[in-house]
Amino acid sequence: MRILILLIILIPAADIGILLFSGKMIGVLPTVIFIFLTGFIGAYLAKKQGLKTIQDAREKLSRGQIPGESVLDGICILIGGTLLITPGFITDLLGLLLLLPFTRKPFKWFIRGYFYKRIKNGKIKIIK
Repeated sequence: MRILILLIILIPAADIGILLFSGKMIGVLPTVIFIFLTGFIGAYLAKKQGLKTIQDAREKLSRGQIPGESVLDGICILIGGTLLITPGFITDLLGLLLLLPFTRKPFKWFIRGYFYKRIKNGKIKIIK
């Protein structure tokens, strides 16, 4: 929890610093255009990947399988899309990594481990 609070403070501060530096180096207008462009690209990618993930989950459910990977993909897509529409270079990079299927795997591994630990410690109850 402490790490999360630290990241919530440090990442926006670093993003503001990088945006200010970018404004000085390439100009304000190109920086603002970049912010809007990544927002639109993020929304497009999130929608495209989200629809694909929903389709995959439906297929698994129709075959009687648990869509565990699809749920993890959905979590990554939700977080990635949110980060991409948030102004900043660091958040854009993290968002892009979460939206692209081939770079999403390490994040899914982390999320799976997080939930596994919480279930094992009894902080999340499984109801059958």
